[in-house]
Amino acid sequence: MKKSILILSLVVASATMAMGQTKTLHDFTVTTLEGETFPLSQLKGKKVMVVNTASKCGLTPQYETLEKLYKQYGGEKFVIIGFPANNFMKQEPGTNSEIREFCTANYGVTFPMMEKISVKGDDIHPLYKWLTTKSENGVVDAEISWNFQKFLIDEKGNVVDYLKPREKPDSEKVLSWLAGK
Repeated sequence: MKKSILILSLVVASATMAMGQTKTLHDFTVTTLEGETFPLSQLKGKKVMVVNTASKCGLTPQYETLEKLYKQYGGEKFVIIGFPANNFMKQEPGTNSEIREFCTANYGVTFPMMEKISVKGDDIHPLYKWLTTKSENGVVDAEISWNFQKFLIDEKGNVVDYLKPREKPDSEKVLSWLAGK
């Protein structure tokens, strides 16, 4: 009997690993711009949009649309999380406090903003390694091509889809996803 249970456990573990679903968003802990620990497990039950941001990019005005989307849909069922990154032409050179000041003064950002990280390369943050690698997220390979690439995460913490940087945060794809269509 014990041998059967052990074999069954190994089969289930192997199947889970083969599907690539070894982790979810909720398994990660990140740090806010203010230096506070932010366990993403606190977002269980919410849809999440994860976006890499930059203050000196042609796409920076997307902050305005992201904030509008957050004010309209954010709360109990949806949250946006921004991750400043300096990976593309050094378009996010500021410190965490300078980034907070910029986002608040210029776009009134109230959605959670995390500390500056790397979203690609040898020093890629573990969360972004998971987001961009199908063998880790079980859904898609989605190399970050520029600032403001957006990932859609379901209530269980699984990657559902992503939007390329130029796709608007309030696109029909996002609005349909938020509406559960």
